[in-house]
Amino acid sequence: MIDVIRIFGPLFVWFATFSAIYGLQGLVCSEHWPALGLTLSHGRVALVGAWLVAIGIQLGLVAVLQMRRVAPATGLAGDVSIWLGWSAVVAIIWSSFPVAVTSTCG
Repeated sequence: MIDVIRIFGPLFVWFATFSAIYGLQGLVCSEHWPALGLTLSHGRVALVGAWLVAIGIQLGLVAVLQMRRVAPATGLAGDVSIWLGWSAVVAIIWSSFPVAVTSTCG
């Protein structure tokens, strides 16, 4: 069972961070953001910060998966979980990149 968690963990974390970033973008672009006394420049900082935190979380997960002392996984399950972890790092950088560099609301 732990192998299944190791394999799907990086993809689940990517899904959760992707959803959180785009949910934050929806909040920034809604009428509720100015009601909190925040501007779009605050929203840009929040979105870029969330993007960087998501990348850090994915990199931390990859580091944990590569530590054989924590939860040793040998063979195919261990290799697949590490490769999926690196794929999830690339996915969060690529899929959330537009939020970090393009106009916030349009």
